[in-house]
Amino acid sequence: MQGKLSFILKRIFLYLLITIILFFTLSPFIWTIISSISNSEELISTPVHLIPKKPTFERYIRVFSSNDPQAIVFRKGMINSIIVSIGTTILCLIIGTFAGYAFARLNFPKKDVTLQFFLFTNMLPPIVIVIAVYFIVNKIKLDDSVFSLILVYSSFIAPFIIWMMRVFFLSVPKELEEAAMIDGCSRIGSFFRVMIPLSLPGLVANGILSFLMAWEEFFFALILTSNNAKTLTVAIAEFTAKQYVDYGMMTTGGVLGAIPPVIVTLIFGRYIIKGLTAGAVKG
Repeated sequence: MQGKLSFILKRIFLYLLITIILFFTLSPFIWTIISSISNSEELISTPVHLIPKKPTFERYIRVFSSNDPQAIVFRKGMINSIIVSIGTTILCLIIGTFAGYAFARLNFPKKDVTLQFFLFTNMLPPIVIVIAVYFIVNKIKLDDSVFSLILVYSSFIAPFIIWMMRVFFLSVPKELEEAAMIDGCSRIGSFFRVMIPLSLPGLVANGILSFLMAWEEFFFALILTSNNAKTLTVAIAEFTAKQYVDYGMMTTGGVLGAIPPVIVTLIFGRYIIKGLTAGAVKG
């Protein structure tokens, strides 16, 4: 009887803990949704309205159909974010896959030093290098372009992908690759026919992480863009003016900006878990 009571109490404590964690995790997003459909009076009213009395979707309609300059900037920013995130993901996967394989299977001078250098570049705070990055981008005439953002984002996401893909390739037994070479495959052939299929969960997981990291980046997008290449994060921030803050449009932009990452995570979430655990055990 005592053991059963202890089991019930543990269950109650576990569910209570999960409820508290879910509350603190989801409440900001839920409040953002509530704020986006509340009218301006309710947003600044006291006491706060947890449930809007007169919900409105006028802001969502305005974002997608209005000729308002801020709405146009927002729509363009969403398109730019999609282009930059997909471009960064593709470039990082190409670099990370080939470089990760090289560090996992090939021997060349200063391999360990180079690998540690990639890790070091990921440890640098963005504020330290932003001025140098700005002058380089400006010098090569790529300022205010989505291509410059793809290159800059890839420069700090690719080292992470290289490290991760190296782990995945190390987890694949060498014997499989050697067997393919004995059967007539070249190293390139065994790479595409053996290593890539076996490391597919890792490719998917790293692709998703690259997309999410590029999608949410704000600092470099703010510094390197001025008009044509503004991303979604910068467009949302511009709903703040000198004299006022349009909280309704900011929350509406936040909800719309969160939809693509949520969809990607829901669709490919199982691949993230599978991919991150696939390289945990070698052999």
